[in-house]
Amino acid sequence: MGRRNTLTIILFLLPAFVYLTFLFVYPFLYGLNLSLTDERGNFTLNNFIRFFSDPWDANTIWITLKIAIPATLLSILIAIPLAYYMRHGIKGEKFITMLLILPITLGSVFIAEGMLTYMGPNGWLNRLLIFLKITDKPLKLTHNYLGVLIALIIQGFPFVFLMLLGYISGIDPNLEKAASVLGANRWQIFWKVMFPLWLPGITMAMSLNFVMNFTVFPSAVLLGQPSGPTRVISISAFQWAFEKFNFHMSSAVAIIMGIVELIFILIVMFIRQGLYRGSTVAGKG
Repeated sequence: MGRRNTLTIILFLLPAFVYLTFLFVYPFLYGLNLSLTDERGNFTLNNFIRFFSDPWDANTIWITLKIAIPATLLSILIAIPLAYYMRHGIKGEKFITMLLILPITLGSVFIAEGMLTYMGPNGWLNRLLIFLKITDKPLKLTHNYLGVLIALIIQGFPFVFLMLLGYISGIDPNLEKAASVLGANRWQIFWKVMFPLWLPGITMAMSLNFVMNFTVFPSAVLLGQPSGPTRVISISAFQWAFEKFNFHMSSAVAIIMGIVELIFILIVMFIRQGLYRGSTVAGKG
């Protein structure tokens, strides 16, 4: 009976194992091998040395961080109060949630094209501002840092909101009632009770959203200045692969991207360990 159960478990896990192997493990190992070899297949670290010795490429890390970190923090700060307010359900919650997650269905390219139409120099927003005499000339809201930042927030907010709402909805509401009975006000309930229990979900959402933002590409190309202030690291990887046809360098850039993302996640988890107290009590009672 035990062997049969073990075989059943293996058969159920096999599709997931095959999926992860061919779509994640193999590409990662293949890319890692390319990054550590030259055109002749010899081991080398020159690809990484070449990247960091060229300010034009090395600076893309800092440029991407300047975009990804603010976009991540702003998405979190916008989503926290909204998810907290909707944690017990409100009237019209399904409709509101549908509107909030609509950008997920649009895609980054469609969102960027829409922003160019709406927020461009001749877009509806600038025309409205000029008509209302709020400004006498079009505001520069696209083809710069601000345009990329806004696009990332629009794209990332729905994911952050859904993760935060799902996590806080699983915290036992009896904890809030108990704190209220003991004399805690709303702010104390949030900061002393709910926030520490919510923190694992917040750090998870922050980490995943940062990874999404750090790999930005379409928004940086369509809404930014890809040869200047918004030349992010993914553009560097693309140019090495498809303009210079150096897949060894491109793979090295991709590995560097992964390392930076991992460092950020480790920092977030370290901060969480210092702040987190207690565990989530499942169920709503």
